[in-house]
Amino acid sequence: MDVKQLREEIRNGTFNRTTSGAAGNKVQANVVILPKSYAFDFLLYATRNKKAVPVIEVMEDGKVESMYAEGSDIRMDIPKYNIYREGVLTETVTDIKDYWQPDFVTFLIGCSFTFEQAILEADIEMKHIAEGRNVAMYKTDIATAPAGVFSGELVVSMRPFKKSLVDRVSDITAQFPNMHGRPVHYGEPSAIGVTDIKTPEYGEPVDIGEDEVPVFWACGVTPQNAALNAKPEIMITHAPGHMFVTDMHNEDFKET
Repeated sequence: MDVKQLREEIRNGTFNRTTSGAAGNKVQANVVILPKSYAFDFLLYATRNKKAVPVIEVMEDGKVESMYAEGSDIRMDIPKYNIYREGVLTETVTDIKDYWQPDFVTFLIGCSFTFEQAILEADIEMKHIAEGRNVAMYKTDIATAPAGVFSGELVVSMRPFKKSLVDRVSDITAQFPNMHGRPVHYGEPSAIGVTDIKTPEYGEPVDIGEDEVPVFWACGVTPQNAALNAKPEIMITHAPGHMFVTDMHNEDFKET
């Protein structure tokens, strides 16, 4: 689907599901929107935690059109938004026009959907896509580097693969360091503080076969976890799996 058409369908509500696999080779982005008074602390937090929070654009306060998505409107072009108040998730909505403030600064953050496309192009199947599910995401006990009011534990996304494919998948994702890069862990979930692999905090679970191992990547949902500690009066993010689709190509972020 053409990305401008996809954003239009998201805007008018005819597309209201996860964007995984919906935009082909176009870059999808995690989104964090904050009042300007929190923007420096968040940018510093992102700089100190690039693997989890690789910023690809900072939109000036009040701006709604991304430089990487012509004609876009960040207030309406995401299928679902999470609204946090004082660190508590209070609402999930389909547009934020009624919540918009002129001092809002928007951060676009690299997304693992970019390296997922590269994995698919290598003829390697991913269960959550094959089953039409949102990727499973978990809170870990790995601390991120704090900055100002922002701190918290790393959130990871998980995809199971046969052990013989882990090195290949790792090398594919390493080509996209601004889209989370190599995995942070594979194998025993409890080694990173994941105690119940069948119950992700975000997304949907997938079965792990006897011949498969779980592989974990740093995830752009990490800032939502940090919001629980920072407790800004308002913070708006994408709902996990419901991304902002840009005009950029995944290949633009590939490094060899």
